[in-house]
Amino acid sequence: MAEQIERRPLRASVLRELLLEPAGPLRRVEVVERTGSTNTDLVAAVRADPAAWPSGSLLVADHQEHGRGRAGRTWETPPRAALTASFAIRPATPPETYGWIPLVAGLGAVHALRATAGVAAALKWPNDVMVHAADGSEVPGWGTLRKLGGVLTELVRTPEGDVVVVGIGINVSQADDELVVPSATSLRVAGGGEQDRELLLVALVSSLADVLDRWRSHGGDAEASGIADEVSAVCATLGDRVRVELPGGGELLGVARRLDHEGALVVVDAAGTEHQVLAGDVRHVRAGG
Repeated sequence: MAEQIERRPLRASVLRELLLEPAGPLRRVEVVERTGSTNTDLVAAVRADPAAWPSGSLLVADHQEHGRGRAGRTWETPPRAALTASFAIRPATPPETYGWIPLVAGLGAVHALRATAGVAAALKWPNDVMVHAADGSEVPGWGTLRKLGGVLTELVRTPEGDVVVVGIGINVSQADDELVVPSATSLRVAGGGEQDRELLLVALVSSLADVLDRWRSHGGDAEASGIADEVSAVCATLGDRVRVELPGGGELLGVARRLDHEGALVVVDAAGTEHQVLAGDVRHVRAGG
């Protein structure tokens, strides 16, 4: 059984004091005790009343019971063991730049975790936040990488313009026997020095605001803003041999070479042909795998 540790509830008044303007970068902060999915709730709320959720709005749950990942996957954690939050963002950039938003959000999470929790967080394209297993053990399709968190983005069209709901989930205090899949980890298991969810959320908001502001100030041009280089530098997928399970069936095997101007993954197959991957499940494979 997992060692019992204190898992304090999030304090709405403290978070509003720290995160709302003028002390922080946000314009609305809502904290709920329990919900199925913060992304589901925020998407519905934005659709119902877009003006009530300005850019820089946050919905965070003390406990999320049925978190969602890409491709309909679920993400479940014990009560108060994870940080689960969704942001309403109005990109104000051309739609063709939206492919960068999961990577920008992931970069913000990586920066926050490295600075605050002291873990060597990295990205797995397109939306996973990773750390390497401390013991170097491998999991098929993941190698030594373990999933610490993830990003889920959803586009909402409104009369006032596009809103992207960005959900970020981070495993914080789960013990080994509370992690439901072998590819998962938590800050506790990974040796993260900071496991206070409020401090982590404040760091995440600050870091996300910084990278988003820089990206948007250049009209969503990831190269001109320097975001492309920063994402590439922390992306563990680049340079690895990968198997991409493509939407609708089929797969692509090759080396993940780089990110293109849309944030897509460029994979080079055995014949030297480049393939632009806009969506798909990426598995890291060993030589001969």
